[in-house]
Amino acid sequence: MKRRGMIKAATAASLASVAAAPAIAQSQPNIRWRLASSYPKTLDTIYAAAETVANRVSAATGGKFEIRVHAAGEIVPAFQVIDAVQQGSVECGHAGALLMFGKDPTFALDASIPFGMNSRQMSSWMVDGGGLALLRDFYREFNIVNFPCGNTGTQMGGFFRKEIKSVEDIKGLKFRIGGFGGTVIERLGGVPQNIPPGDIYPALEKGTIDAAEFIGPYDDERLGLHKVVKNYYYPGFWEGGSQVTFFAGAKAYESLPKEYQTILAAACYEAHVEMQAKYDARNPAALKRLVAGGAKLRPFPRPVLEAAWKAANELYAELSAKNAHWRKIYESYAKFRDDSILWARFSEGSFDSFMSAIKR
Repeated sequence: MKRRGMIKAATAASLASVAAAPAIAQSQPNIRWRLASSYPKTLDTIYAAAETVANRVSAATGGKFEIRVHAAGEIVPAFQVIDAVQQGSVECGHAGALLMFGKDPTFALDASIPFGMNSRQMSSWMVDGGGLALLRDFYREFNIVNFPCGNTGTQMGGFFRKEIKSVEDIKGLKFRIGGFGGTVIERLGGVPQNIPPGDIYPALEKGTIDAAEFIGPYDDERLGLHKVVKNYYYPGFWEGGSQVTFFAGAKAYESLPKEYQTILAAACYEAHVEMQAKYDARNPAALKRLVAGGAKLRPFPRPVLEAAWKAANELYAELSAKNAHWRKIYESYAKFRDDSILWARFSEGSFDSFMSAIKR
């Protein structure tokens, strides 16, 4: 009898929990969002971050909150995602904020700037260095709520038709470079071309451009850039750790139940960590394949880097003098970067330098 009573009690408890789950779910509304991505589905690492968010949100809400992910061009052109979110054409988007530098260069501080932070430093500034709060204030004027949602890590400098031996070789160079980094290339005499990912290969193949960068070995290989030109330069000094952002329209976000808002934030942070992990896992093998296929790894000459560094800092000083948004956020950004670099001299920087040398 005792055993029978225990089984009966356990069964009753199990049935009660099953009955309670739908009741909890039913207490929340059904919500359907559309997400516009700046990336094509073929770039499965950066595009997939939006799918991770959508899958986690759906799973955590029992399918009550669904986000349908649309690739670049399906409902919004690649470079108009943030505009669409601001205008309410879609509820949310996933893109690099640096693409909006033409509207206000401050957007680039939510992604990457030449000689800016690496991925780890950027995440640290956002999470515990005041960066997220500062950027949230900035985005409020555009009716957007932003979430860190991925980082590519330090990028490659891209594929070039001709060798870059000096700053003179930059002059007149038609270079596909995304967003804000092109402003420094322009100051060196280059001609930046802001071309969507899906159009880079044909532009390089036809000779419309002389060089092209995108992200790094894994994505560059998928785009097939190595099939057209062979000089593969590093590092991508304009994107030392390029953050990707989930943009939610303020009205749509504020209408969500608090539980959904919490779930959405957690999903974005998971995608943020996952993207960097995937790139770190996939880039090494891709780099080996590119080199085996004929890509010639070349470092940018130090005089080129020094000229770019000088041009970048002159630009930042000019922006600080005339753009209050930039000045407020850049002051925090630059101080955090410089302090992080000082610490890295005695930690990761020293360790990584030794490991690189010893493995060579």
